[in-house]
Amino acid sequence: MVLDDQDQRLITRIQHGLALVARPYAELGRELAMDEAEVIRRLRRLVNEGVIKRLGVVVRHHELGYRANAMTVWNIPDAQVSELGHCMGRFEFVTLCYRRPRRLPDWPYNLFTMIHGRDRGEVLANIDFLVRQCQLEQVEHEVLFSQRRFKQRGAIYHAEPEQADGAP
Repeated sequence: MVLDDQDQRLITRIQHGLALVARPYAELGRELAMDEAEVIRRLRRLVNEGVIKRLGVVVRHHELGYRANAMTVWNIPDAQVSELGHCMGRFEFVTLCYRRPRRLPDWPYNLFTMIHGRDRGEVLANIDFLVRQCQLEQVEHEVLFSQRRFKQRGAIYHAEPEQADGAP
């Protein structure tokens, strides 16, 4: 797929996120001298062609008052991963739920859930609730609390051109 100048400008711009307004694609179009329908049409084409893998939201939980989070890793029987993953993923406190291959013998875990809470106690209570609701009492798991936050942002698809002074 050949990207024209407008595609490249659009890709560069969406890397910084969308405005938190009622019509973010219209706002984006105003910035790029396109109408809202053109922005949506181009984004849809870029996603359909695989240039953009996905559009999503990056939530900065800490800024919303969620001070604790833990990646809980589960050793789920392979035949039950889909069923139990769907069970876990239906709860609002589970913000990520995905399968990864085991790395035996050191890492037996194949299902990962990110659980946020206002403090460690809330996270642990949510995990206990999840265990009961999804009948995971006999499933080996570990709770790995985050020790520090790294920069949270979306994917970088297109490098921005540098200015003459070397600044982006």
